[in-house]
Amino acid sequence: MNICCIGAGYVGGPTMAMIAHKCPKIKVTVVDIDARRIAAWNHGPLPVFEPGLDDVVQKARGKNLFFSTDIDTAIREAKIIFISVNTPTKMYGVGAGKASDLQYVELCARRIAEVARDDKIVVEKSTLPVRTAESVRAILMAQNSGPKFQVLSNPEFLAEGTAVRDLEKPDRVLIGGVQTVEGQAAVETLVQVYAHWVPREKILTTNLWSSELSKLTANAFLAQRISSINAISALCEATGADVDEVAHAIGTDSRIGPKFLKASVGFGGSCFQKDILNLVYLCEHFGLPVVANYWEQVVTMNDYQKRRFTQRIVRSLYNTVANKRLAMLGFAFKKDTNDTRESPAIYVCKDLLSERAKVSIYDPQVTAEKVSADLGIKDLTAAGVEVCADAYAAAKGAHALIICTEWDEFKSLDYDRIYDEMQHPAFIFDGRNVLDLAALRKIGFTASGIGKSNGE
Repeated sequence: MNICCIGAGYVGGPTMAMIAHKCPKIKVTVVDIDARRIAAWNHGPLPVFEPGLDDVVQKARGKNLFFSTDIDTAIREAKIIFISVNTPTKMYGVGAGKASDLQYVELCARRIAEVARDDKIVVEKSTLPVRTAESVRAILMAQNSGPKFQVLSNPEFLAEGTAVRDLEKPDRVLIGGVQTVEGQAAVETLVQVYAHWVPREKILTTNLWSSELSKLTANAFLAQRISSINAISALCEATGADVDEVAHAIGTDSRIGPKFLKASVGFGGSCFQKDILNLVYLCEHFGLPVVANYWEQVVTMNDYQKRRFTQRIVRSLYNTVANKRLAMLGFAFKKDTNDTRESPAIYVCKDLLSERAKVSIYDPQVTAEKVSADLGIKDLTAAGVEVCADAYAAAKGAHALIICTEWDEFKSLDYDRIYDEMQHPAFIFDGRNVLDLAALRKIGFTASGIGKSNGE
């Protein structure tokens, strides 16, 4: 069997690498129109940073895992074709700011229909609105060229930073298909691929629409928990409670559990906000305004948390950060990834620059080129932004240190050295609650975290 995946990004690349690794008799080809990205997958460094991913790729690449820009050949040779392209929030026309932009998915469907010469199973891997498969199927069947197509939904549930582990030992694999003999046969074909390494009881099969909606719902529920504890963090700061203690207390309740109860500057990444806004748009479309308003508050709370963090920095620094050097540690949206999409650091940095601060940035996996693109600034130096080689260079001469990403290395820095090289009084704002604030105060820092009253 041959498998093709259109899209060599954060989902397509790692997922196909794991399939190839676990299924040595299946040829897997990942295609993309971006020649530079394909070259990186072929020769390194990989365009996606994930712990353990390089090892998985090297074990299969050139044997049964291939990366190519020859999209048409890969489509023709494949029995199963995954669509794993970007579906950003639409920023124009009907649904602007909420609906998913499906133009790339449609282009893939049209290319498959044009190129295919025999029957294909087309799998939606991108996160899509409910009933997108209906549109994909309509495009595929409109060609009347002979081949028959079955459309499946197989959403990804990867957490960036642990994607390899999530792929190797998933909580579940979800596959949705139409309830026909042919549709269920296609579902079983894909089930057999995953069954090479995933226990059968963890492979769930549903109808198409349940599968599509399950992905949006899962991300909405996870983001809801983050916004919920972040809302409580604001109350903790006002009342003297400690948000970490509150989170631990409620997390020991077996009905609630401890996961996704870590207060922070806010959630980021390509999925949470996009998927919630997509869910909001769907609810509005189907005449459910109360439901739409409920879910939209999750995003509203996240935006509030980012603004509140920046406002606290400005207020603590005597109500002005103009011409002050502020060291930002971390720019990725979470640790163990180089993905900066919707990273809280972007918004915090932009807010501080609007206050005329000078911002020095260090992240172990994010390049200056990426920082420039995310901030929309061509000349970083002229704008008052410096991307540094390490945390010490970023902190030198700074008035404040701002933790925006929970990289493990930030826990073990020499904070005595950092304190000596900063302006005094020296401030630390821990936006991820990963540092020992009491120890930092003994050094001399004015240190505060999220959900900690008066920095206590």
